[in-house]
Amino acid sequence: MKCIMTISIALLSVVPFARAMPQPSFHTKGSPTGKPTGPLKPGEYWWAPHVAPAGPVVVLVSIPQQIMCVYRNGVLVGRTSVSTGSKGHETPAGVFTILEKNDTHYSKTYNNAPMPHMQRLTWSGIAMHSGQLPGYAASHGCIRMPYDFSKLLFGLTAKGGTVVIGDEKTPQPHFAANPGILLAPKDVTPDMLRPLEKGEYQWNPQRSPEGQISVLFSGADRMVYVYRNGQPIGRAPIEIIGRGPLGGHVFSMLEGATGKASWWSSSRSAYRWMTVSTDRTRGVSNFEDLGKRVRINPEFAVKLHDVLKPGTSVIVTDQPAAPRAGNNFPILAN
Repeated sequence: MKCIMTISIALLSVVPFARAMPQPSFHTKGSPTGKPTGPLKPGEYWWAPHVAPAGPVVVLVSIPQQIMCVYRNGVLVGRTSVSTGSKGHETPAGVFTILEKNDTHYSKTYNNAPMPHMQRLTWSGIAMHSGQLPGYAASHGCIRMPYDFSKLLFGLTAKGGTVVIGDEKTPQPHFAANPGILLAPKDVTPDMLRPLEKGEYQWNPQRSPEGQISVLFSGADRMVYVYRNGQPIGRAPIEIIGRGPLGGHVFSMLEGATGKASWWSSSRSAYRWMTVSTDRTRGVSNFEDLGKRVRINPEFAVKLHDVLKPGTSVIVTDQPAAPRAGNNFPILAN
């Protein structure tokens, strides 16, 4: 399965690049695809931090797919092709903490090899850094990334951040071997995965009482998902009015209200929203259009409305929120 998107415990960290190590000639430079879906060729990557501008960052590495996915506030904001450990030098699976960050690093083990934008995961030599990407696992255990992407990731993460590596053999709390658009919680239960009936919803704000809110509307799932501080706190079915796609869009909540009633809760005043990015050729063109096209359980809408704050991101996609297996049963969801 692939990371799907039309969109640690560490907050956004801005790192200057003035002294960053230049790209070694034999390292893969990297090529942005502009496409968050589909397979990635060696060196290709997708980067869209505006989708979730704040919140905790978690990095997932899929050894089977040779892909890395980056989540902020529970939502996919980047993905890249990688090269992990070759046979006899396998990259270990598990949950790791970023122990050290060094923009300019040379290996003490492998002939002083340059490792730009190094982020150490173990003191025994496993790290993430720029490197050569031949299209298969070829490292001595480290996770190689395109040079350009390694620089972007270095600026997003912070020391103490979480990296989860999956190999389809070792059970992973975030299902890292098969990542999707939303980050699965560590304490995922069958109830979180089951389909919801019309009018039914789940609302568990106690899972994460404070922090940044992200909301995702999935046209494929006919579902709205709510994350706070990187943890799922609610979901509900949606009804889509009319034919045609919703498209791919990102909206950000502004200060103040419009004075009009909310599309989803007549007892609440509508907030003001800014369009951050949008596919103007497909689906809705602004947040008001989204309100006209989508219907939500009124009780759920009130609960959602009351936790929204300026800076909240709303992501709209026609893609499912998770890879699917077997009979369309989601194996990664909130």
